[in-house]
Amino acid sequence: MRITSKGRVTIPIAVRRQLGLDGGDEVRIVVDGDSARVIRVVGDESAGRRLARRLRGSGSSGMATDEIMELLRGGVG
Repeated sequence: MRITSKGRVTIPIAVRRQLGLDGGDEVRIVVDGDSARVIRVVGDESAGRRLARRLRGSGSSGMATDEIMELLRGGVG
């Protein structure tokens, strides 16, 4: 296995199957001396869900929902 110039490593499919990993799953790298372990994070929120939760309710345009929808649909106002 090689590390790319961007620091990426491809986990072989046999290892992903053994660990029960799928695309988009969260993993944690734990350094132990000269070794590193890949651990599947169970029950943790994905980065996208954490971001959405953090941003929820923080936006304000001062417009009603109907006004925003009209604007998005190409209405002139």
